[in-house]
Amino acid sequence: MTLTDIAALAHVQRPVVSLWRTRSAGSGHPFPDPVVVDNGRPHFDADEVAAWLAATGRGNNAEADADLAAFARPQAQGQEQQTSRPRFDGLTALLTLKALTGGMLGHLDTDELLDTADDHDPDDLFLFSEIASVGGDLVSLAHFADRLADSAYTAAEAFEGLLANRFRTGPPELAATALTDAAQRLLVTSAVELSAGLDGEPGFVDAAGGGGDVLMAVVDALSERDQVRVVPSDDDGPAARLLRRRLRVHGVDTGPDPVADPIEGSSSLVHLAQYPSPGQLTMSTAEILTAIERISDRLDDHQRAVVLAPARVLSDTVTGRDAADLRSGILRAGRVRAIVRLPAGLLRSRPREVQALWVLGPSFADVPIADRWTMVADLGQRALTQDVSRDLVSDLVASMGDLATVRAHAFRFARLVRTRSLLAAPGSLVTDTGHHRDAQRSPAEDALRAEHLNRILGAAGFAVGAVPAGPDRPAGGRRVPERVPVARLLAARTLRYLPGNRWDAPSEETARGAALLGPAEVLDPTAQPRRIPVLDFVQQVPGGRLTEPGDVVFCTSPRPAAMVDTAGGSVVVFPARAFRIDAGDPGGLLAEVVAADINALGASEKEWRRWLLRTTPEQQRAPLHAALRGLRHEQDALRERLGLVEELARLILDGVAGGSLTLTGVDVPDAPTHPVSTEGTA
Repeated sequence: MTLTDIAALAHVQRPVVSLWRTRSAGSGHPFPDPVVVDNGRPHFDADEVAAWLAATGRGNNAEADADLAAFARPQAQGQEQQTSRPRFDGLTALLTLKALTGGMLGHLDTDELLDTADDHDPDDLFLFSEIASVGGDLVSLAHFADRLADSAYTAAEAFEGLLANRFRTGPPELAATALTDAAQRLLVTSAVELSAGLDGEPGFVDAAGGGGDVLMAVVDALSERDQVRVVPSDDDGPAARLLRRRLRVHGVDTGPDPVADPIEGSSSLVHLAQYPSPGQLTMSTAEILTAIERISDRLDDHQRAVVLAPARVLSDTVTGRDAADLRSGILRAGRVRAIVRLPAGLLRSRPREVQALWVLGPSFADVPIADRWTMVADLGQRALTQDVSRDLVSDLVASMGDLATVRAHAFRFARLVRTRSLLAAPGSLVTDTGHHRDAQRSPAEDALRAEHLNRILGAAGFAVGAVPAGPDRPAGGRRVPERVPVARLLAARTLRYLPGNRWDAPSEETARGAALLGPAEVLDPTAQPRRIPVLDFVQQVPGGRLTEPGDVVFCTSPRPAAMVDTAGGSVVVFPARAFRIDAGDPGGLLAEVVAADINALGASEKEWRRWLLRTTPEQQRAPLHAALRGLRHEQDALRERLGLVEELARLILDGVAGGSLTLTGVDVPDAPTHPVSTEGTA
């Protein structure tokens, strides 16, 4: 046992054990000496520790002796690490064998243990290789398995105890993929509710070769546990074999021989997958999407799939042409019924990594490709509480229905998006922006609406500038706007990044000087900006920078936001920053378009180097800039006029009510002569 193990056994904090060692050194009951020192870490004999705790009465666990095996580790011969994968697999295999035989293993010798393992696993699907690889420690490890099972009361509980301690004693790949309770609850509830809509008795498939936390939770959630059909992964990796042992130790039906590919031809199956999986922790974006594509290809309309993977793969902007093509191909197949971006913190070992969820189902092949739909939701800023999880699962189940069913459901989080709009936009799939408007309107409808608004504003006497009368349709067809990552634009020097000025900016307002543009001003461009005399700024911030006309000032928190500094000469206050477009080589960028693209981003998209910015054809940049400048002038005029109207309303109200003003020449409409109904009033 290590000092950490002893603290866990005694139910005390780790420093307490070190204090025991120090203070008991000269007493009648000194703390036991370590038997092994491994990389500077002392290991103690577990029985000696238990005896010392009993003799001194130390700790907060009166059952320390009975619980000892759950916190101790079997002593290995040679230099082999106690937490090595072979020993972990060997111990779980022996616990599984103990559950299958129903007897003690410690009285068997090595040959008898191997023969027993061969009898129960003749095809070496889940435990024979693991037991054979233990070697000379097999008998002692079998004794330890007996003791561990006795401590936990059953072999199955001892098995689960080993997995529960994976962060302390288990293989690192199991700890790296462990989910929080909230994430596991969401996946389990989704799988169970989706299975309820299938015909017949559903089965649950381990599609990624995982450790089985979610699958075992699904089994526990179903009342007829002994009738649940679970299909393990058909690979022979350590994670898949561990899952088969876990299912066997709990007596769960694993269906036919997993090597014979039982998925083919089966119906009423729910596939569960988490990527990267314990068997392959270093999967690239393309590898994850390829694995999901294989799942999609094997589905039919009577099967469902729930896939959890990093949001950078499933919902956010995908970098790389190959990965983008892979994701578009999966979406084009029509089986992705729902895409959900989840909050961060669902992986225990990587709390900052954001995950996303795909739910796959019927493809509705009879629906034309142009009319197919997908449900999307962004929960990046929500806590995954029980009520949120419950309502999200309700949305996911409804997304399996046809268009009439989807429209009849009152969605709390999800919204319907035409799949073609997801294919046209390589950026975020869940952001609710104007980029998805073509899911509901055609380019011709946009052009007609623009012409209609132009006529209305023109009749009101506004000079709105040039508004195109129709969509841009080159000879090759409709132009798909190119969206380029900020990182690529910076590398090409088309765009420059200007960090904000770091200093304690004055909070009081002054009437004159350079405008201070921080997150508050960027989030509300109509607010009156703070100002500072330029000479004061130069003295306070030597080497400070001022903006130039056309700079795009932006911030990332609390959400991405941007504004165009049309006048220039402003002071950008950190954490606000700025982009400056190269006037000689703009690369198709227009400041107003850049600001619009940033303002359209979701609250969770804070990695500004990965933002995608649209480019504008060179021949349209000048007309678009002129049109937007005219509209901006009209907006400013309307704001000024609205301010005057509001001021006049206040003066009249206060003046008449206070007796200082009298209104004359105001037409008052005649009172209505028809009787007023009082029905429904009190």
